[in-house]
Amino acid sequence: MNLRVGNGFDVHKLRKGKNIILCGIKIPYKKELVGHSDADVAMHALTDSIFGALCEGDIGIHFPPTEQQWKDVSSELFLERALSLMFDRQYAIMNIDLTIICEGPKIKNHSLKMRTNIARICRINLDQVSIKGTTSEQLGFTGREEGIATIATVLIKKG
Repeated sequence: MNLRVGNGFDVHKLRKGKNIILCGIKIPYKKELVGHSDADVAMHALTDSIFGALCEGDIGIHFPPTEQQWKDVSSELFLERALSLMFDRQYAIMNIDLTIICEGPKIKNHSLKMRTNIARICRINLDQVSIKGTTSEQLGFTGREEGIATIATVLIKKG
């Protein structure tokens, strides 16, 4: 197969804090994400989408949260490992589409920095990375600011 699509979804809980890390960017905020690693929900969903496109399971299989070695690790490491597997199989990313679901922080204020960082890590052009924010209209756990969810889609091509 020359083209493959993968999708990823991740959720992390919020608690009182001073900043959030999304797509590797530290954003000042009144809350922080909770997780075994740095809890970068956007990078986790993207990593899962690449593993999905490669039919390699999910982030939990490759980096079990029960293993102490992944405690407080930067999620960039997870993404780099998924990319390495992808490059080894001679695939390249055509485009990435991320949707971050939260009431705050406002994603549009940080999306260019996030896009730039993801493009750098993935070794692709800025115009191959889309990052959007949406709210859930104050409904559900994201609407109550109990957590943040992210949906990621990636298209990869052999060659």
